[in-house]
Amino acid sequence: MRATLVWTVRVSGVVGWFAAAVACWWLLGVAYTPRPWTGPLVGGAVVTGCAVVRAAALWGLRRGHARVDLEKASGAFESVGWVRARAGALWLLLTFACGALFVGLMTAGMGNERVAELRDAGARVSTATVVESPRAVREDLSEDVVRGYTSRLVVAVPDGPERLATRAYTHDRPRTGTEVEVLWAPSAPELGGYVHERESLRTLAAGRWEAFPEGANGRDALVAFILAMVTIGLFALVFTFTAGPRALQELAWSAPVQTFYAVLVTAVFAGWRPLLTGDPVSPVEGLLGVGGFGILVLTYMFMAGRTIGES
Repeated sequence: MRATLVWTVRVSGVVGWFAAAVACWWLLGVAYTPRPWTGPLVGGAVVTGCAVVRAAALWGLRRGHARVDLEKASGAFESVGWVRARAGALWLLLTFACGALFVGLMTAGMGNERVAELRDAGARVSTATVVESPRAVREDLSEDVVRGYTSRLVVAVPDGPERLATRAYTHDRPRTGTEVEVLWAPSAPELGGYVHERESLRTLAAGRWEAFPEGANGRDALVAFILAMVTIGLFALVFTFTAGPRALQELAWSAPVQTFYAVLVTAVFAGWRPLLTGDPVSPVEGLLGVGGFGILVLTYMFMAGRTIGES
């Protein structure tokens, strides 16, 4: 029984690691695909299940023995090199997850209902001409710098509608006669069009996965991903090589600590689930998704920081 529990802890940890890595990879470009976003949804469910199973197995070991004998539980896996490699792998995953979730939150709005309707109707991208004076023109300001303009445009599409109503985001102030790329559906012109010069309309029309597509949003997402990876990566290097291996091993096999992590992982998945399925996200779910992950990262840093200098 003891051996079964020990291997359950090990296998659930490995499976959960790979499932989390795959789910985070999908988040980098999933916003351009139709919902539900099955890849990260399934990956998140597997990660949550593995975290719960791992915690339960550790409680089983703890219940059978007042204190888990780490040397017996670890066996051939007790070497300092293995302990540090495992800690480094966990920090690598956490670093990647921070970057991926940040990108996911940045790009989640790209999967809006208008785009989904146009895509379902057989969307295509055409170069159109503004034929009326733009209405409801507003500046998109960032620190008093104009990044672009939102407006309502009426455009004429070659070999298509002579008047197609669109909501638009353009880098320059739109004017009559301006040419813009528009996403529209020949079979359903009543749906109007979609103009957004910060997004890759062709990627949206195809509904294909692409991590960092062409366009300003793709570049911004790449920069944000790199910054998040570098920031958390610095902590990862410090904690991986300064913490004591024995202390790291005790954290990995601690039932209370791993249970707390399992609770946080479950909360994060519960918060992200509506976003992945395309359902409305309540304030509580939004708090669980973002706040839960933030607490998870900070807790992991705090627990790792306590091991610095220990044996």
